[in-house]
Amino acid sequence: MAIIGALAGTAIPVYIGMRPSIKLSGATRQIMGDLMWARMQAISQNNEFKISFLADNYRYTILDDDDNDGNIDAGESIITRNIQDKYRDVTFSSTANPIFHPRGNASPAATVTIINSFGTKTVTIAITGRVKKQ
Repeated sequence: MAIIGALAGTAIPVYIGMRPSIKLSGATRQIMGDLMWARMQAISQNNEFKISFLADNYRYTILDDDDNDGNIDAGESIITRNIQDKYRDVTFSSTANPIFHPRGNASPAATVTIINSFGTKTVTIAITGRVKKQ
């Protein structure tokens, strides 16, 4: 019992100290995964997918833009993601709202900076459509 207590006494503070890092990595993976999903949907559905990072810095939308006009029209689906549902202390900022085109490219290029008390991570979207975590 003493050994278990000693191990728990050292492991718990280490885990608590690592939580912000774990949350930052998780939020980065979620945003990156959604961006890659939107790109693949644009290719497979042969229409544009527009990503809009909202001003509150913790929500973003993914618009399935069937008529490629950049606006939400009847019959087009929109998904809203709230990063703070899973990662409360995480926010982000973006340099642009990219659109993924049917050939997989994107415009404009953008950088999403994900932030919490641990630090920052970035996800870049190149004009070629490549989504990369840095």
